Amino acid sequence: MFAVIKTGGKQYRVAANDLLKVEKVAGEAGDIVEFAEVLVVGKGADATFGAPVVEGALVTAEVVEQGRGAKVIAFKKRRRQNSKRTRGHRQELTTVRISEILTNGEKPKKAATKVEAKAAPKRKKTAEKKAAPKKAAARKSAK
Repeated sequence: MFAVIKTGGKQYRVAANDLLKVEKVAGEAGDIVEFAEVLVVGKGADATFGAPVVEGALVTAEVVEQGRGAKVIAFKKRRRQNSKRTRGHRQELTTVRISEILTNGEKPKKAATKVEAKAAPKRKKTAEKKAAPKKAAARKSAK
């Protein structure tokens, strides 16, 4: 089964377990991201085309790494004018591994476990905040 997804202004043909470099997507390594703009989904001649997107279709992927592409140099020169300009650009890219292609409004399997793990962040103790007034009291007695 394959799907055509749209992200970052580009379209990609993907299948399960494909490794793909797309324009920067929010998330850290190990996070699950969802691509809701699915243009085509199916297998061979049984492909379903969206107008513009397929309703109820979803592609989930796991972020492998965040990185940057190769440097592209834009050099402009105006001859006989003693004028030139050099600019460099490195596109920020995200490498993702396609987990599953879902149709008919199915729910992703892995997304629920990742969301639960992030739902309970650890909090720092407030003992550090109480230490600050003690310093202020010590200054008054020194004066």
